[in-house]
Amino acid sequence: MSATGLAIIYVIIWWIVFFAILPIDVNRTKIVKIDGEDPGSPENPKMIKKFLYCTGITTIIFVIIYLLIKFEYLNLRNMIT
Repeated sequence: MSATGLAIIYVIIWWIVFFAILPIDVNRTKIVKIDGEDPGSPENPKMIKKFLYCTGITTIIFVIIYLLIKFEYLNLRNMIT
């Protein structure tokens, strides 16, 4: 598989994992109320922590998928035909 294909697979996995992790560890109770702000939005969404967790989980999943493709346990061309 080409580097472009691998990069596309990594980005797709990253976004799926990111949206799965996004609602975890969110405290929706507000201490300070600000006019015009959504009352359900978190005060501290902890985005850097979620970004790092997402990148780590994605890398592990990507390595597993890459090894399955490399050793031909996961061959999509043979599955289609």
